[in-house]
Amino acid sequence: MKLFADSASDLPKSFFEAHDVELVPLKVHIDENEYDDIVGIDSKEVYAAIRAGKQPKTSQASPELFLRLFEDLAKSGEEGLYIALSSALSGTYSTAVMMREQLLETYPELKLTIIDSKCASLGIGLLVKEAVKLKDEGLDLPTIEEKIRFNAEHMEHLFTVEDLDYLARGGRVSKASAFIGGLLNIKPLLHVEDGKLVPIEKIRGRKKVIKRMMDMMEERGSQLNEQIIAISHSDDEATALEMKKVIEERFQPKGIEIHLIGSTVGAHVGPGTMALFFLNKLS
Repeated sequence: MKLFADSASDLPKSFFEAHDVELVPLKVHIDENEYDDIVGIDSKEVYAAIRAGKQPKTSQASPELFLRLFEDLAKSGEEGLYIALSSALSGTYSTAVMMREQLLETYPELKLTIIDSKCASLGIGLLVKEAVKLKDEGLDLPTIEEKIRFNAEHMEHLFTVEDLDYLARGGRVSKASAFIGGLLNIKPLLHVEDGKLVPIEKIRGRKKVIKRMMDMMEERGSQLNEQIIAISHSDDEATALEMKKVIEERFQPKGIEIHLIGSTVGAHVGPGTMALFFLNKLS
């Protein structure tokens, strides 16, 4: 079985190489230049561009790439599973489905499952890691698909950004108007609802919003000591390590993953973003 994941999963290139997961890079645009995420640009370059006053943009993976990858899969005779970035945030999922349907006319035996994760960043990353684990355990595609769909449905995303203007500019927040501007040092707390980024609360001060994220994880999480928790950050490793320490002491999870937010997501959330990912229900 072949696994596919896009660069919005915020897993490092080394992970894709080590576990034979096919990387689908989304596009990053800075000035007049276009880059393949992860392959052609590092997220720290994107954060540097934002700090320099530039406005990076992103676009979905190309239809031609999907056509090539899926045709290779069809010719190999293997089954495939693609865990895609939320369709509410990108057209990548829809393009993948369209290319699969097109190929089925030529290769009716193509066995490819495409999951709209309704997730982003390490919300997808945790799903991909679970799929790799289940594949390595020798489970079949229907069993893996059922588990991944369940986890996707119950994946919590809690995050805060330094400046909500980044999200508003890209149209990634539909209910942001009441949160933009406002009092000095007000930090928004957001989550993902049906695949969309939605503000929950506004809190004065970064330390308080981080503490509120931990409290909300306790409120929403299920059996946190039985889970792998994920933390992603946009160029603020020090805060991520502080969060890890508190989570270890407070919840004793099975493990904690920390990764840098990649270029695709980072272009929209900007530097200083902190995010937590965990399940609100275990199967």
